[in-house]
Order: sequence, then structure tokens, then C-alpha cells
Amino acid sequence: MQELSWRTSRFTDSVIRRMTRICMQHDAINLSQGFPDFDPPRVIEDRLAEVAYKGPHQYAITWGAPNFRAALAAKQSPRMGLDIDPETQIVVTCGSTEAMMCSVMTVTNPGDRVVIFTPFYENYGADTILCGAEPTYVELHAPTFTFDEAELERACARPGTKALILCNPSNPCGHVFTRSELEFIAKLAQKYDLWVITDEVYEHIVYAPHEHIYFASLPGMAERTLSCSSLSKTYSMTGWRLGYVIAPAEVIDRARKVHDFLTVGAAAPLMEAAVAGLTLPQSYYDEMAAMYTRKRDLFCDGLRDLGFSFTEPEGAYYVMADVSELGYADDYDCAVDLIRKVGVGTVPCSCFYDKPEHRFVRFHFAKSDEVLKSALDRLDGWREKMRA
Repeated sequence: MQELSWRTSRFTDSVIRRMTRICMQHDAINLSQGFPDFDPPRVIEDRLAEVAYKGPHQYAITWGAPNFRAALAAKQSPRMGLDIDPETQIVVTCGSTEAMMCSVMTVTNPGDRVVIFTPFYENYGADTILCGAEPTYVELHAPTFTFDEAELERACARPGTKALILCNPSNPCGHVFTRSELEFIAKLAQKYDLWVITDEVYEHIVYAPHEHIYFASLPGMAERTLSCSSLSKTYSMTGWRLGYVIAPAEVIDRARKVHDFLTVGAAAPLMEAAVAGLTLPQSYYDEMAAMYTRKRDLFCDGLRDLGFSFTEPEGAYYVMADVSELGYADDYDCAVDLIRKVGVGTVPCSCFYDKPEHRFVRFHFAKSDEVLKSALDRLDGWREKMRA
């Protein structure tokens, strides 16, 4: 019998999704996998109801329905400071997961190196390996989750380095990269001729006084940036799997070919309905940011009162809490016991690192206030419950 692919032996299944399955087994409150428990905006739901009877129900154009791309370009152009051509500079994908994979495949060859900040969303390493490239990890150092400039430059200067992946705001640590940090990355991208692949799915979930700056908006960066995002977090529709890549026309021309043979295309009826979300006014995004700010404060205040040690997130909707005082040698065992003994699901943060790191678990707070309060109630006395 021929052996299986060696590439797929270099990473595990998704630990995030695995923790959801364990939560279901123990009827725990799932603060592990980052999906909201509230619905998309009503205008999107109403449009979907119409589409269910009127269509479209067949394939859309492979790289995305024209009206969806037009609405997306109209939304993103002023925010990114670019004049995005919906006909040549966008490919619509099956979620940002495919957008990232498509981007890495578009710019790298087997043997190339890709710089990845750690802690990292677990797909980035797997994407790189599946493309035959090699990841080079650069740490965002706790508790501020900022990088060392010399360390980053050494990584970018390694022979064969082709690209850098930037998640901003960052999952899992919640860091929002400052303008000076982004400008330093941009300087290295130019110096070492790197592509920059951004994951900006939390672009609208940022907490004052921090601000999200699109990397492609920096001088000279639009030509070397593949901007990936999705509608999942912004419109509370993670199950719709609508993502996209925005990049220069010659890059998108190549990315569309990759996308075509990965998934053919995103779901036509969902694109049609989602146009109603892309045309929402600015007030929607302001209200969403205010909602998540309130949820962050509710949950973080509760964790603080319960004696958890953590860095308050600047963006996204995750909190990395230090649970090393419990004395677990493996954070995975700690996370499973939090589910079994406390009834709250988290993610062991070792899956976000390339080296042994077992201090942290990740909570997410994209839940109703009632669910967050219930989770905090269960976490009351967490030290004693875990040691019982």
C-alpha cells in the first residue's frame, strides 16, 4: 500500500472545531469556536427569503456574481483608499478560509518560505504546508502581543522568503497593529520584495481608541497586497461561507484560476441575498462596534472579577487567558477539564503556536449577554472546580 501524503502528517485536525464537538458531548457553553449566537441583519434575512423562491439557484460566474462584486467594491473602496475595479480586482471565495488558501497558492511555489506571526489562526500554517512552502514563525510577545523588529527582519531576510501573512485585528490575541508597526512591515515588504497576504475578517470589530488600518492603503502596498476577508463576522453569518480576495488585476487573474479549481464558486443565492448587507449604511458598523465593545467589557470585567489574568483585546472578539497557575503540563488537558468540570468551552492556545506554549486558553465573547453571564456564573470558583 502506498503511503499517504507526508504534508498532511505535519498538522492536526482543527483543534478549534474539535473543542466544539467536545462541548456538545458535555453540554457545555461553547466559547471556543468563534461564531455568534445571534442572527444576521434582518434586511439580509428578508432578501434571502425572497431569493429562496425567485433565485438564482444555479452557478454564478465563477469568480463571483457581478452585483455582489459591485456592491463589495463600492463598500471597500473608500475604506481601503483604493479605486477597486469589481471586474478585475475581486474574486469571491467560499469563506475567508478559501480566500487565504487561494492567496497562498497564488503567490508561492514549493520550497518558498512564508512569514507568519504567532500566535496564529491555525489555518495559516496548514495552508502554507499544503502549498509545499515552509512557514517561518515570528512571535507576538505576550502580554502586549507586539513583535520585535529585529526578529521580524531576520525572518523576512531568510533566503527563499516569498510572502508574509498578516492577521489584523489578530485572532487569537486581539492585537490591532498600529500604523508604525504596519509601516515597518511595509518597509520590509519592499526591502525584501515580499507579497503580503492579509486576513482582515475582524476589520469592523475594533475597540476605541484603536483603529483598523488596511495594509493595502499604505503607500506602495496596494501592488503587493492580497487583502482577504469575509462577511462571516461582520454580518454574523459564518455558515454562509462568503469570502473574497482583493488584489491587483494581474494577481486576481491568477487567483481566479486557483479558485476555479478549488471550489468553482460561492453559493449564488447567498451572494444575491448578501448584497443587502454590503449596502447597509455606516450606522450599522458603528452600532456593531458599540455592541461588541459592550460585550467585551461585560465579559472581561467578569473574568477580572473572577481572578483571571489576561490582556484585554484591542480588536476581534477573543480573550487569551493565562491559566498556568492551575499547573497543567498541557493546556489541551486543561481546556478539556474546563469543559468537563466547569461547563465552559475554550481553545487551548498551544494550537496557535509553533513551539511548546501551554499557558493560555482562548475564550470568545460573540454571544448573547445571557450566555456570557451564564458562562461567567459557571466560571465562578473555577480554581476550586478544576482542582476538585
